Amino acid sequence: MLPTTLTSLIVSFLDVFTSRYHFSTTAPAPALAPRPAKLQFQLRHLHAVSPSAHVVFSDITPDSISRRPVYDNYTTHEFLSGSNQTTYSLHTRPLRTHRLKSFQSHSEARLRSLHHLQTTPAHQLWDEPEEVDGPDVQNRETLLELAKMTNNAYLEPGQDGWYDLDERWNVSYPFGWEPDADGFRGHVFATPDNSTVVLSIKGTSSGFFGNGGPTVKKDKLNDNLLFSCCCARVDFTWSVVCDCWRGGGKCDIQCLEDALVEESLFYPIGTNLYNNLTYMYPDSDIWVIGHSLGGALGSLLGATFGAPVVTFESPGEKMAAGRLHLPSPPSTHHITHVYHTADPIAMGTCTGVLSSCAIAGYALESRCHLGKTILYDTVSVLDWSVDVRKHGIVNVIEKILAEPWPPSIEEDREVPEAKAEEDCVECYSYEFGDFP
Repeated sequence: MLPTTLTSLIVSFLDVFTSRYHFSTTAPAPALAPRPAKLQFQLRHLHAVSPSAHVVFSDITPDSISRRPVYDNYTTHEFLSGSNQTTYSLHTRPLRTHRLKSFQSHSEARLRSLHHLQTTPAHQLWDEPEEVDGPDVQNRETLLELAKMTNNAYLEPGQDGWYDLDERWNVSYPFGWEPDADGFRGHVFATPDNSTVVLSIKGTSSGFFGNGGPTVKKDKLNDNLLFSCCCARVDFTWSVVCDCWRGGGKCDIQCLEDALVEESLFYPIGTNLYNNLTYMYPDSDIWVIGHSLGGALGSLLGATFGAPVVTFESPGEKMAAGRLHLPSPPSTHHITHVYHTADPIAMGTCTGVLSSCAIAGYALESRCHLGKTILYDTVSVLDWSVDVRKHGIVNVIEKILAEPWPPSIEEDREVPEAKAEEDCVECYSYEFGDFP
């Protein structure tokens, strides 16, 4: 029998998994004047990855009314579409972001950096910044709707836990939901006129006792590759996900970077999916959202393509972006992370051999984020204790974003100010270098 405390930690972790930072205090750049605009979205597609590693779309037609069995966590549900759909409404805000001149040149630049340590000048890869309609991350209702859309990436319409959205977001497509699909999955939402498309990416499904569904194994592999310091080697008892540990705190960085380039990683699948969306919607603005692992993957796509991104409770992905050799645009302020201080995963404190993350087999050791962060201090304001059970997206929806945030109201704001993280350090006990 496991000790009671240990058992409690494991159960707590499974219920949700599906050092604070210093922030800059310099005056932010003047905000662009908001436009009085709202966009309306519906579910258009479900998206997922088949066992043969192909991105698969399942379309939902607005005029269809159908019911069919779907399978999640080995339970049969009915899938609802057509007139049973609800819609989502989001406020927009002008956003300046860079666009890739060519994805091919971006990929070539990554390879030159990875294999030859050659850096391609940013002006050769990125166009001058342009103004697009992005989500208004200073608006609480917009963050709330995005969080609901992010939650829904774990589900199919009609399942318990699905959040109905504002009637003005009225088209969506799911991806990756075949019973045998075992990887990257979520939904695609779009406005009726296709002017804006939102890619929502599912985060980690936990399956320590076999109840997490078919994506559990690959979710965990991606978590341990992207967010661990060196191949998920927490201590000598762990089964590592790559063979780059060299003893004495040393890790072969070339080996580590090669491991992240492997096709088993969700990132290249995400780039293929994004490219498919640009082909399907060539004139649309594309936003990316996600929770936890899904948010980190969304941020990596945003750093690749310059797309506006909003994530919720995402582990730090900055280290992974460097190891993937992403030639990021001159600014990553089009990426916004939303999380709170009681979540040890997003804060980067769920570490160590006795942490609840490690006990469940996850080496979530990263803590630094790209772009800007909207940080809710739930420890001080709501008197929450730091607990892995606070990582879930439902906590964000129903206990943080559902009501006005008192400290922000006092500052005549709707949400905490988005700030870039500074002085963020991770994996300081490791030495990374050429250790063949």
